[in-house]
Amino acid sequence: MEPLVIICVDDQREVLAGVARDLAILEPFVRIEECESAKEARTLLNELDVEGRPVALIVCDHIMPEVSGVEFLSSLVTDRRFPHVKKLLLTGQATHKDTIEAVNSARIDFYIEKPWEPDALASVCRRLISEFLFDAGQYSEEYRKFVDPQVLLKRLRESE
Repeated sequence: MEPLVIICVDDQREVLAGVARDLAILEPFVRIEECESAKEARTLLNELDVEGRPVALIVCDHIMPEVSGVEFLSSLVTDRRFPHVKKLLLTGQATHKDTIEAVNSARIDFYIEKPWEPDALASVCRRLISEFLFDAGQYSEEYRKFVDPQVLLKRLRESE
């Protein structure tokens, strides 16, 4: 079983390290990649696509130089290489308008305000990755210990 990839994007190195530290509990089922900009994340996405590595989740800050998190996540909506990737916006400075744009344009799957609770962040990410596994048709018994039990139960009921 090859680990799924979580890409964490934040221009503040200490915040990025904190997110990665809080998500480390999800290893070895996931590999956490850290990027300090949307441009760096886009380059990594291209590399992972060429390698055939599945990107399950992108955790992205909103307020960043050059390209905002919402702009970056919005660009993924039309990228046919990543139709099932889940998107989480993590920010403490978004306005009401930014939040609406994130939901409508970027089709984010979840929004968490900074500062976050480490257990809550890991739990939401586990749920989103579990949904990714089913949506992308990649769920197998190898992931049973990892998958969020609520998502598993819901998907099993839907398949009956």
